[in-house]
Amino acid sequence: MTSTASTSARSERPTLPPTGSISPARAAQLKAANINPRTGLATDYLNHFNEAVMLLEMIPDMPECAEDFLGWTPLSYAEHFHASNFKARDLAIEAYEMADPNIRAEFDKLTVNMTSILTAVGSAMREAHQDKTRARLAEQATGWVKPLVMLTAGVINGTSEADVEEIMAN
Repeated sequence: MTSTASTSARSERPTLPPTGSISPARAAQLKAANINPRTGLATDYLNHFNEAVMLLEMIPDMPECAEDFLGWTPLSYAEHFHASNFKARDLAIEAYEMADPNIRAEFDKLTVNMTSILTAVGSAMREAHQDKTRARLAEQATGWVKPLVMLTAGVINGTSEADVEEIMAN
């Protein structure tokens, strides 16, 4: 697809009106589905990354969990919801697609970074066969991904990076 076609396809995509200008009924519908009405994003997607972090945290004490972590597969926002039992999955996907492009770009950047880290660590773990090396990789990855999960939660909840950093510091 050319950049012109990509741009026109993007401009045809519906977007949510700026904060505060969606109807109260739409806001209530999103809120009832655990989708932030201001951002159009659902924290349920973070479960996908929290699962990987949980497995990584277990590896130092239970090295056999490395195999479980290696079974973790990256999923996009839409793929996650399509594969989930989330009751409002279609609404979550629609709200994401209609989210403010700036919010979605920030969110996507963070999730791409988390996915890159987890994928790279998985590759490194496949190469490393010693439990001690795998445990070290798991500890490092946990230290990198957990703060990104918090920052992503901040984007979903419509808080700034400074707000999230202040919460984490206390």
